[in-house]
Amino acid sequence: MTALILNLRPAIDLTDEQFFQLCQNNRDLRLERTANGELIIMPPTGWESGNRNAKLTARLELWTEADGTGLAFDSSTGFKLPNGANRSPDASWVRKERIEALNPDPAKFLPMAPDFVVELRSASDSLEILQQKMQEYIGCGVRLGWLIDIQNQQVEIYRVGQKVEVLESPLSLSGEDVLPGFVLELKGILS
Repeated sequence: MTALILNLRPAIDLTDEQFFQLCQNNRDLRLERTANGELIIMPPTGWESGNRNAKLTARLELWTEADGTGLAFDSSTGFKLPNGANRSPDASWVRKERIEALNPDPAKFLPMAPDFVVELRSASDSLEILQQKMQEYIGCGVRLGWLIDIQNQQVEIYRVGQKVEVLESPLSLSGEDVLPGFVLELKGILS
């Protein structure tokens, strides 16, 4: 099953608070909103994708705890991007100093783009739509993004001001200067 996209405008133009409340009232649904106001209803993933995502998030969190300079987030975290979209990457990371400078309400979506995002392509995901989402992240201020494509055994690396780099069956990925010292071992995630 693929994601369902509802074009609500001009009949309904949800405010940020209304979209947040819609998500709270429907916690069993994974909802996102595009910059154009389209509502995206995503189906749950299969158990294999869920297991891969758990490994990804756990490895990022372990590094984050040891490093101490930022906070890691799982796929249930909503971000209000500067372009107006509401997105929930499969895994993400934000420098603590950026969050502290905003002092956002911890019960609401984080009103910023993360520094780092990962999207893990599940069997039901369109590669083209995920690639567009990754470009959106970079355009909104994400500094480093990884699109892990299980089906093609590839990883696409997105960086500000650079062409997308495609790696064939890498064993690990470097957090580069965004997550200094972080190396994601891909065993159990990509393979």
